[in-house]
Amino acid sequence: MTALRNRLSHARLYLVSGEASDEFLTAALRGGVDIVQLRMKGSSDAEIVTVARRFARACAAHDAVFILNDRPDLVAAAGADGVHVGQDDTPTAQARRIVGPERLVGLSTHTPAQIDAADGDGDGDGGVDYIGVGPVHATPTKPGRPAVGLELVRYAAGHAAVPFFAIGGIDPGNLASVRAAGARRVAVVRALTEAADPERAARDLRTQLEADPSPGGVPVGAA
Repeated sequence: MTALRNRLSHARLYLVSGEASDEFLTAALRGGVDIVQLRMKGSSDAEIVTVARRFARACAAHDAVFILNDRPDLVAAAGADGVHVGQDDTPTAQARRIVGPERLVGLSTHTPAQIDAADGDGDGDGGVDYIGVGPVHATPTKPGRPAVGLELVRYAAGHAAVPFFAIGGIDPGNLASVRAAGARRVAVVRALTEAADPERAARDLRTQLEADPSPGGVPVGAA
């Protein structure tokens, strides 16, 4: 396992954000975020690369992984550790060819079949390194995408061949139910981007994620 994939295996809290200030990024990273994804759909290549390089520096300063959304062709210029694609974006095999074997490729999944298709050959010719599972709850960041509920999280916990991050409307108030469904890792957007104190909000999420499972244990999914 490469050093980067080892960091992924230990990651718990994943922030997805549009362009944001250094102050916000630093606060979230101090609070316990260990993966940051930059999502700038509709922006020019130059704008994406400029912002991405700033994100990359912030992540490097905190030993966090930096992922670029949907643009494998810009990963190298941005200094990113990998790319995340959706089901209707660049195919994962093509993304892998572009970013190479050392960087990470993540994939959004919304159904059991999509989870099963994520083969886990992350350093091979077409596999992914991790998947996002959701949206668990309806969220304005994914308009028109119906919530999959906790059942898909339970399915991922029992079947995912790679690490998975539950995503979609997750916040400190409902994280316990997501954990009880088997998620060890979560990705969040508004829980941090709209928080009055992002460092404190991140620390709250992180504390819950690192708490001991409830008596009797729960499925934890791919390690």
